[in-house]
Amino acid sequence: MSTPPFLTLPAGVRRTSLETSRGTFAVLEALPGSGVSDRCPALLVPGYTGSKEDFIAVLQTLAAPGRRVVAIDMRGQYETPGAGDDPAAYTRAALGADVAALLEALGPDPVHLVGHSFGGLVTREAVLDGPVRPASYTLMSSGPAALTGPSAAKARALREAIPQLGMAQIWELSIGPDAIARGVAPEIVDFLKARTLGNCPAGLMAMAHELVTAPDRVDELAKLGTETGLRMLVLYGEDDDVWDPREQAVMAERLNAARVVIPSAAHSPAVDAPETTAAALTAFWRQCERAQR
Repeated sequence: MSTPPFLTLPAGVRRTSLETSRGTFAVLEALPGSGVSDRCPALLVPGYTGSKEDFIAVLQTLAAPGRRVVAIDMRGQYETPGAGDDPAAYTRAALGADVAALLEALGPDPVHLVGHSFGGLVTREAVLDGPVRPASYTLMSSGPAALTGPSAAKARALREAIPQLGMAQIWELSIGPDAIARGVAPEIVDFLKARTLGNCPAGLMAMAHELVTAPDRVDELAKLGTETGLRMLVLYGEDDDVWDPREQAVMAERLNAARVVIPSAAHSPAVDAPETTAAALTAFWRQCERAQR
């Protein structure tokens, strides 16, 4: 898989694919400079309308201490093929089964699992219902249940607009002009356009429905953590505008999870404050590995 000319990857990070029992997934893979991975690997799962590239700025730092780090496009996102127009292929349960297959493929060592935003709702399904227990579990800028308020309204609006306009027109009328108005660099605008048009429309519509209907499964997750000793982290930006930071703080308490608030970050800490975010994840993973030893 070649690197798009408008997006340069850091040294030690490559585009490749990962074969699983549920199909092939496009990934960004980072390895330590030594080439030797002697710590548990990590799997990073993006959010709605996102992709593996949302983690570019943290991959090299996360891999440096000696671990393989893989960020994915979920089924139907950007460079991972969709599964047709069947909404059932893009439910939280179906996408969670994909994540479980990815955890298995990255084994045999336990894998540190991170779910960002909608990816948090998806990975939660894998943790609760999948056969593979991760080495640790991090919810990044995700919430206990469905989106509410303006964020939910945006997801519903996109779901309704896709069949009427198509993604190309949505880019030209809304997403593209907004990126340019925000001063996004031209090469990033080019990437965002490629990603927008690469997403599976049926997948986007089905995922939007999942975002606004997801039930609260925090108590189930807390019970699993108590029974299995699974260590969890709730990490979010202090200015998150998708799930209220106060709501995420309460979720951390319900889970008896560690909590890290990233200063000067909004909904995408790995983009807004990559070094601080990578340091927090690395410290948490090391704590978990020491405890397991």
